[in-house]
Amino acid sequence: MTDVSFHRLSEIDDAGRRALMGRAESDLTPFIDKVRPIIEAVRTQGDIALARYARELDRAPVEANAIAATKADFDAAFAALDPKMIELLEFACDNVRRFHEAQMPEEMWMKEMHPGVWAGDRVVPIDSVACYVPRGKGSFPSVVMMTAIPAVVAGVPNPVIITPPGPDGKVDAATLVAARIAGVEQVFKAGGAQGVAAVAYGTETVPRCLKIVGPGSPWVVAAKSLLSGRLDPGTPAGPSEAIVLADHTANGAACALDLLNEAEHGPDSASWLVTCSEEVAETARAALPGYWARMGAQRVEFSQKVLCGPRGGILLTQTMEEAISWVNDYAPEHLVVHSDDPYGYLGQLRNAGEILLGENTPIALGNFVLGPNAVLPTNFAARTHSPLGVHDYLKRISVGHVTPKGYATLAPWAKRFAEYEGFDAHANAVSELRETALGRE
Repeated sequence: MTDVSFHRLSEIDDAGRRALMGRAESDLTPFIDKVRPIIEAVRTQGDIALARYARELDRAPVEANAIAATKADFDAAFAALDPKMIELLEFACDNVRRFHEAQMPEEMWMKEMHPGVWAGDRVVPIDSVACYVPRGKGSFPSVVMMTAIPAVVAGVPNPVIITPPGPDGKVDAATLVAARIAGVEQVFKAGGAQGVAAVAYGTETVPRCLKIVGPGSPWVVAAKSLLSGRLDPGTPAGPSEAIVLADHTANGAACALDLLNEAEHGPDSASWLVTCSEEVAETARAALPGYWARMGAQRVEFSQKVLCGPRGGILLTQTMEEAISWVNDYAPEHLVVHSDDPYGYLGQLRNAGEILLGENTPIALGNFVLGPNAVLPTNFAARTHSPLGVHDYLKRISVGHVTPKGYATLAPWAKRFAEYEGFDAHANAVSELRETALGRE
């Protein structure tokens, strides 16, 4: 049997613990220097650079005058795609749309803080957002749904999609179909660091955007980092990662199914089964070869590199308290809890992009059809970041209104603060000078 990585937490020192928590994107240094010239070329050469990198890096025959997907491309995609796949996309998009519609905050609220003193928020969409849809290890219409639908629900006036072209120089048909169902018609053949640069600076074809969302390779993450002063890089979303948390009541064979879920994304993924039960651990490990026998060669290769390497496998703890502590420190992108009573642990789980409860809520449902967003924070970012949602496409504007009665209440307090901090103009603005200016003496 393939040697799946197996660790006992009680036998690991602090350095070993930190090593097990490592992610592929933790050190972007090797990518930063490679990404810089790509960004500069796109900044100075625009579509010509995009086409050249499509040919060189994506091995796709793309010309500078064909960066944008056309209406004919969309129509051809609908004609080419299996009607059952279109039906599936419509079903999944509907669930994702309904979830994000429910997530929308009220457009404006105001609260009377004191008589005549009103303060609140107004929520408006960001003017332009780019949705990054990766393609390197497959095509991902699911990412189109998760990034484009909340943009449309939030009311972003100019959402666009950037994605690497395929070997035929075209955008994947399912990606175009999902984009149209989501309500986005601007799709551009621009992946990797060059795609991020394109929306950061704008080209002859690709519009400049204020923000970019969506998962990507370390090349994409590095480009977002370098360009963060030019556009908002959004929630950190790098290579896939997951933890299957299981107690002694869990079914080990089912745990193994979920352990493979994110591991098959690529060799840069991370995937762990964390359990206090040796029986669950051994049952899961024994089930893996049978599941690998039912997977394609590439997905087997990816998942074996993860589960037999330093960023995946099985971690056995002495107690569930230890397991939960480790999970909270790890802050996984995906967390699925296998237990007869998963809700019993929910209150203790603080750091995760998503928490899926019970053996009937596998990550695969969350990735495609459950409704919540599957673009989740990675590389410890779940400690402070949330899943992608409508809030990522919105911004709040504080609103205040004070009547003469309210002003009379607040002004003396503000004047005292201004004087203490040494701001003369602030103090004057709430002094008798205002009464004189307004003719209220």
